[in-house]
Amino acid sequence: MLEWITNTINYMGYLGIALLMFVENLFPPIPSELIMPLAGFTARATPDKLNIIGVFLAGLVGSVLGALVWYYPGRFLGEERLKAWADRYGRWLAISSKDIAKATRWFDRQGNKAVLIGRLVPGIRTLISVPAGITNMHLLPFLFYTTLGSAIWVGLLTYSGYVLGSQYELVDKYLAPVSKIVFGSLVLVFVAWVLKRQLKRIRR
Repeated sequence: MLEWITNTINYMGYLGIALLMFVENLFPPIPSELIMPLAGFTARATPDKLNIIGVFLAGLVGSVLGALVWYYPGRFLGEERLKAWADRYGRWLAISSKDIAKATRWFDRQGNKAVLIGRLVPGIRTLISVPAGITNMHLLPFLFYTTLGSAIWVGLLTYSGYVLGSQYELVDKYLAPVSKIVFGSLVLVFVAWVLKRQLKRIRR
């Protein structure tokens, strides 16, 4: 995968970066934690070919466009149809109905700001667009929060790769455990919230 990402960036430049970040939203196993640091490193190593601002903007455009691909199915198909589709075909994209349900619960608890926060959380960032569409969140607020969250994420990864240079892979190495901790913490918070609601019902 690393070789494919490297070749795409080298041969296609900014368009390749945008394309990779677009596909990363459709196929979560392709890691943005590797794409953007590598793009940042490439901008540092070949400034005559790529610059860091252009790399950042290309990654941001690809990320936002990819988010829209999940927003519209959520809006027009609804949660149950999407879950059925995910159970039937989602294995090709490493997505299940449970993933969609998890993202929807997260959105219900956080509201519109879930789109902003969700774009910063691996495991949630790709699918947070689905409940936004399901709940008919207006397009302009969706684009605003998506762009803001994606800008923070893409900017952090790009700058990290630019600063680290040839050691850009350390971003993925050190970010992966942190991502798991953050994701695990969110799950624990959700479980605690559910238990708290159940206790309130029992007491009534």
